[in-house]
Amino acid sequence: MKREDLRNVAIIAHVDHGKTTLVDEMLKQGGIFRENQVTTERVMDSGALERERGITILAKNTSVHYNGIKINIIDTPGHADFGGEVERILKMVNGVVLLVDAAEGPMPQTRFVLSKALEMNHRVIIVINKVDRPDARPHEVVDEVLELFLDLNATDEQFDSPVIFCNGRAGTASLSPDHQEENLKVLFEAIINHIPCPEGDETAPLQLLVSSIDYNDYVGRIGIGRIERGVIKTGQDMMMCNYHNPGVTRRGKIVKLMQIDGLKRVDVDSATVGDIVCFSGAEDIEIGDTVTAVDTPEPLEFVKVSEPTMEMTFSVNDSPFAGREGKYVTSRQLRERLYKELLRDVSLRVMDGETTDQFKVLGRGEMHLSILIETMRREGYELCCSTPRVLMKTIEGKTCEPMELVTVDVPNEYVGAVMQKLGARKGEMLSMEPLGDKRTKVEYNIPARCLIGYRSELMTDSHGEGIINSIFNGYEPFKGEITRRFTGSLIASEDGEATSYGLFNAQDRGTMFIGVQTPVYEGMIVGECPKMVDIAVNVCKKKHLTAIRSAGADEALRLVPPKVFSLEEAIEFIADDELMEVTPKSLRLRKKILSNALRLKTVFKKD
Repeated sequence: MKREDLRNVAIIAHVDHGKTTLVDEMLKQGGIFRENQVTTERVMDSGALERERGITILAKNTSVHYNGIKINIIDTPGHADFGGEVERILKMVNGVVLLVDAAEGPMPQTRFVLSKALEMNHRVIIVINKVDRPDARPHEVVDEVLELFLDLNATDEQFDSPVIFCNGRAGTASLSPDHQEENLKVLFEAIINHIPCPEGDETAPLQLLVSSIDYNDYVGRIGIGRIERGVIKTGQDMMMCNYHNPGVTRRGKIVKLMQIDGLKRVDVDSATVGDIVCFSGAEDIEIGDTVTAVDTPEPLEFVKVSEPTMEMTFSVNDSPFAGREGKYVTSRQLRERLYKELLRDVSLRVMDGETTDQFKVLGRGEMHLSILIETMRREGYELCCSTPRVLMKTIEGKTCEPMELVTVDVPNEYVGAVMQKLGARKGEMLSMEPLGDKRTKVEYNIPARCLIGYRSELMTDSHGEGIINSIFNGYEPFKGEITRRFTGSLIASEDGEATSYGLFNAQDRGTMFIGVQTPVYEGMIVGECPKMVDIAVNVCKKKHLTAIRSAGADEALRLVPPKVFSLEEAIEFIADDELMEVTPKSLRLRKKILSNALRLKTVFKKD
């Protein structure tokens, strides 16, 4: 059976190449919104974190209708740390729309997502987006994309993919970069004509691969997947099995069945081959499970998701301020939340730590883990996090470490500073090419651990004009030790509240992280020392009154504004003997051993 009335397609691209904006216009022109309906930008980025950061974190489904044909569209994340979302979602579609920026060209994540699509033999439509940019170079970018196809060993059929030039923000597309049509008709036609329609045996027993999980307080866990064969109906008994656990089956019942229409989920009584459906009725359903008819439990193979490369230790907050701001503070609550996240995120791993209060959380990168921390923080959790560590592997008897392919795009005058810093971090330059008259793109192969903390340095070195992108690039033998941080910490020597007098005296020692009247405790990091030593300072010190007054005795104390860290900057800053205390309201840095006397004894013992 061929479903000529249906197409399933995913939109894949590097971060910030305009996927979600293009989907907005496809929805508008697909008749999803009323003519007078007020809509927000990037309507598919529904999460608060996604809207704040301007990135897609979770892959999301939507659909439009064009000339009587339903097109299921999946908007995928572009950031390398969320590549697991892209890998599993590609099992739900028959083809992909590859979006490439007309100025930047193919980037590291473009290569990654395209390689995964080509491995699955998906048809590809190449869309050169943002052709309205002043620095656009569409003809060169097309050549670069075709070179990428050659590098990835694309088939002749994939190499002959149609090329469309698009302005996603304006909602226009054409077959020529020199002029744009008034709408996206060219893109819709390409999807219908080039992406194959779903095929399958409608009369065979049910087989549905679960590629995504959602949760609803009313109906519980919701499985999302595409029907490979057969028909699914509301009220139907089902069997759940998994390709990686042969022989293990679980029974359930389809309580509620829905299909995605535009931005809404619509209840349906039944669905058939090729349909992407959402269903409830199985509390223990997991990503990668196959839903089958009761008498034929035949699991489908699920894509092998890439392994994590970085770990952090999450632990119960044991600082003097513990429990003041958070709603969930115990190890039991922390454990439940972390293991619940595993059900939704296939590229995350969680293991018990050395003590009952600690958990090792393994992820794809800093961004992957920081998004999890920020999400938990907003839900009311309070916890402590260690510095990130890369995961080593032993390959052929050698200790190997994960490498990153890094692309840095900077103005020409800052290239020297970038090369100096990346060279000192054991980076190996692969290529260097000019981008127009004023910018240069350099590509490095660098150990993942050496990249921790570099992003903020790049912003300083390039005066905020640098663009950095990175992606996992395999394992290579250990490159040797490196000093990641060349500064020390200023540590509060007693509990209390920071005073302007105390801060004024302490700011000569380095850069302060706190302001006046900030509550502090012994062992809390209140600033950064320019030397590689830790210094205890008393920021709570008050000026004692004297009986003698003089004209200049009480002149105003001028304080330097404190440096305020974002979550990612705090993760990059902390050293191995430090922790980050995360609460719904505050972000504090602290030493693992809070007592200054005890910490000094430990240091002397090591020496």
